[in-house]
Amino acid sequence: MRILVTGGAGFIGSEYVRMLLGAPGGSAADVPALDPTGVTVLDALTYSGNMANLAPVADDPRLRFVRGDIRDAALVDEVVAGHDVIVHFAAESHVDRSIAGAAPFVTTNVVGTQTLLDAALRHGTSRFVHVSTDEVYGSIETGSWTESWPLSPNSPYSASKAASDLLVLAYHRTHGLDVVVTRCSNNYGPYQFPEKVIPLFVTNLLDGGTVPLYGDGGNVRDWLHVHDHCRGIALVQQKGRAGEVYNIGGGTELTNKELTGRLLEACGAGWDRVVPVADRKGHDRRYSLDITKISQELGYAPSVDLEQGLAETVRWYRENRAWWEPLKTASAAQAGA
Repeated sequence: MRILVTGGAGFIGSEYVRMLLGAPGGSAADVPALDPTGVTVLDALTYSGNMANLAPVADDPRLRFVRGDIRDAALVDEVVAGHDVIVHFAAESHVDRSIAGAAPFVTTNVVGTQTLLDAALRHGTSRFVHVSTDEVYGSIETGSWTESWPLSPNSPYSASKAASDLLVLAYHRTHGLDVVVTRCSNNYGPYQFPEKVIPLFVTNLLDGGTVPLYGDGGNVRDWLHVHDHCRGIALVQQKGRAGEVYNIGGGTELTNKELTGRLLEACGAGWDRVVPVADRKGHDRRYSLDITKISQELGYAPSVDLEQGLAETVRWYRENRAWWEPLKTASAAQAGA
């Protein structure tokens, strides 16, 4: 089986590639045995794509890397040919960036996905796994979203992902393409680009800096370790029903203020390091996924305890300054340009 992973040099995509190829110290033992004969990574290496994320498997003869944009129809057509499965991670994904400028989110997340779908249809791809987000549901005061919940995105980012979800499902209903969609809660873990809240806070605190806390800190998120997320995707790739959506959650909800407190403690810092900032425009108050469907149908359950996962994540950033310091330096230089 040959698998094409779009966005495979990013945070979640690279975890999936390392898992598929059984990276040393990785997590292949508790994931479905997908046994790929080859894995191709297609990644544009924008600011959040990083070849260092693939270093643990760089010497695996089954790995092929192609630098390119999913909006490039000619390249996508060439790369898709000969692959049995596409696992589609590639996306613009940072909400704040989408508020500042939505165009890249629409073209990459919507047009790029359509370009991949057309190529998959032409080449008879046997399965298309589309990786999405719980943010397409909007915000929920009580209870948890099931997969049948109406989509109500509140940011340009989540709107573009909702549009791509609907396109993927439409290709199944219109053309009979074998597709599955996954929607995850907030991910954390090693190799996450340091603009996201956990690596941003951890690296700022390790450097003796401050951290920004939006609004009253009462926004609630369900936290999912990237390893568990990729285990869930692997189950869906292997056993998910065509044309279906599967929620993948971590099962632990925290307010942003509670998360901040845990990160301060893990880094040996106090609340004097927290700077309140104005709330984000259209900031969703609470996310919560119901994972009954994937649990009952595919046997999924999160395995990484949040306390353990956060401790290991903080330790990874503490021990891997050579990975994240250049990224923060480059981001700071770009912001000041």
